[in-house]
Amino acid sequence: MGRDALDEELSSRLDVLCAMLHEKEFPAAAAEQAGAELAELGYLGHRGLRCTAEVLGKGLPALPEFQPVERYAERVALVIGALGSGFSAANTESVLTQQESMQRSLLKAVRDANWNLKESEARFNEVVTSSTNGVLIVDLEGRLLSTNAAVGDILGYSQEDLVGVPLLDLIAPGFTDVLREAMAELVAGSVERIRQSQRMLRKDGEAARLSLTASLLRGADDELGYFVVVIEDGTELALLQNELKRQSLHDALTGLPNRQFFSTQLEIALRQAGPEHGITIFHLDVDAFGMICDSFGGRVGERLLQHVAQRLKALLAGEKAMIARFGGDEFGVFLENTADTPAIGVIMKSINDELLEPTFVDGHGLAVSVSAGVVHRPDTDAEPADVLRAAERALRRAKTGRRGQWELFHAGQDAEDRRDDALAVEMPAAWENGEISVRYRPVVELAGGAVSGVEAALHWDRPDFGVLDHDRCAGLAEATGLVLPLGEWLLRVAGGQSVWWRQRGHFDRAVAVRLTAHQSADADLVSRVVRVLDQTGLAPDQLMISMPGGVLPMADAADNLTVLARLGVLTAIDDFGLGPLDFGQLASELPVQAVRVARGLVATRSPYVAALLPLVRERGVAVAVDGISSAEQAQWWRAAGADFATGDHFGVPRPPGEFLEELEPR
Repeated sequence: MGRDALDEELSSRLDVLCAMLHEKEFPAAAAEQAGAELAELGYLGHRGLRCTAEVLGKGLPALPEFQPVERYAERVALVIGALGSGFSAANTESVLTQQESMQRSLLKAVRDANWNLKESEARFNEVVTSSTNGVLIVDLEGRLLSTNAAVGDILGYSQEDLVGVPLLDLIAPGFTDVLREAMAELVAGSVERIRQSQRMLRKDGEAARLSLTASLLRGADDELGYFVVVIEDGTELALLQNELKRQSLHDALTGLPNRQFFSTQLEIALRQAGPEHGITIFHLDVDAFGMICDSFGGRVGERLLQHVAQRLKALLAGEKAMIARFGGDEFGVFLENTADTPAIGVIMKSINDELLEPTFVDGHGLAVSVSAGVVHRPDTDAEPADVLRAAERALRRAKTGRRGQWELFHAGQDAEDRRDDALAVEMPAAWENGEISVRYRPVVELAGGAVSGVEAALHWDRPDFGVLDHDRCAGLAEATGLVLPLGEWLLRVAGGQSVWWRQRGHFDRAVAVRLTAHQSADADLVSRVVRVLDQTGLAPDQLMISMPGGVLPMADAADNLTVLARLGVLTAIDDFGLGPLDFGQLASELPVQAVRVARGLVATRSPYVAALLPLVRERGVAVAVDGISSAEQAQWWRAAGADFATGDHFGVPRPPGEFLEELEPR
């Protein structure tokens, strides 16, 4: 059929199925007949059936005529089941019909041999001798009268060696009774043909896996003649099936088990784990693998993965362990612990020490490390999928800003992570629904106490979690990438509010906005800021943008800071730690007007910190501190030389109206 003809044919059959679903009594026989007719179109085999079931299973419940779906779900399932039953029966019948056709040809050739020897020999030579299947003529006593050459190829005997040999002597021990009983049924006439899986002995003593079909030929007067036995060598098929099964459960590149096989074996190991030592699961990830592939190509990356697999097998050869490749640059390991199993830290150190030894791949000396998430002694009734998910979450924590590290799964910490993940994925909807707002807090001059600016902050009030402040909101948005559009929205709202205040003479100080690491390195950051300035009418020198100090060594972040400064935007560095690297940033060409001291230093009041502040101010950079919670803290930092401060002591983040009320003299 052409495509159009096939579409028309299948469309009409679909109409018939839909009509069945509306019938009062379920027409099982008609549905089975529809499946048989579908098979007759020529689409035989399990793939055709699976495709049909998938299309109908997804498509029928989606049709308007079968709504509500709960009303028709059971009937849809029954129709698909009956359709599959009829399809499978027709498919099986087709195969059996083909086999029966061959058998009838053989039986006719043997029967004709009784009538005419020459005609029989010619037909035997034509049909049997040229067959790739083995054909054995067996008398009623069970002895071989003749065979074709294919029998010798299968069993290793010559045709002469087999003449007179009892057929049952060629059957492997344990399988003779099954064949003897089946041949007795043929003699009794209770069956016309038998088909069974058998094991026959080769000349070298090995057992061959065969498919055996036998029929009993009768004479013209229905008198018993002899058996015709056809054997088909299934060894190669079995080997092929085993190889396909092995390939489906193993990684083609490394030869290691794949994730599916690993999960199956992990379930067994969990159920059999001893209560004293249990098992340990490692989810490993090769660090900087993408960088290697980008630099030297995919071939080098593949060979490096093969090297990692071999090193892991060598390192864990003395342990009862299973190693698998999960895909990409990720590997899985589970150890069945004993009293002599090394500690997790020792195992991870040995793995990284081994992998950090350079290996040469296509002339490139490469060394890598791995990060790992570890689940130690999980509950024996835990589901493998849950254990692997826990290891993956621990791996994610291990790789946060680090390489070559491992993290142990903790149920309490995982609960917090899952809660944060839930908040992060719900955040876009909350933003859309107006649950997230912008609040403002004053930036105060420590010397005189005057308000010198305002800082805009995100605020999310959730009844089930309480109030989420700016840092928490920014962290959650950073995890999902929402921080880019949300951050631009914060700039627009804060900029618009600042302009509104200025136009009405309420407040004319600069508005400050803190960026995350992702925002700072955003290739479109400058465009976003320029767009906000154009939309709100805010002057560049009325906006201060601050970036985390840790992100400034990245070229993209440093370039963004430089371009914003050239536009006239005020710039600052957050989390300034007063260390050599921090002062190195000030010594560079970065145009910075202010630094905000890292919060961890605010409460220390260290003489060392106080001694370093003048060095910052000597470079013409103002010093701000965040988190001032008392007058005593404010006094200390004022004496130490800090210029500006924020914190609860000066005012918590408030809505715009309340912020102005706080500024009014009392």
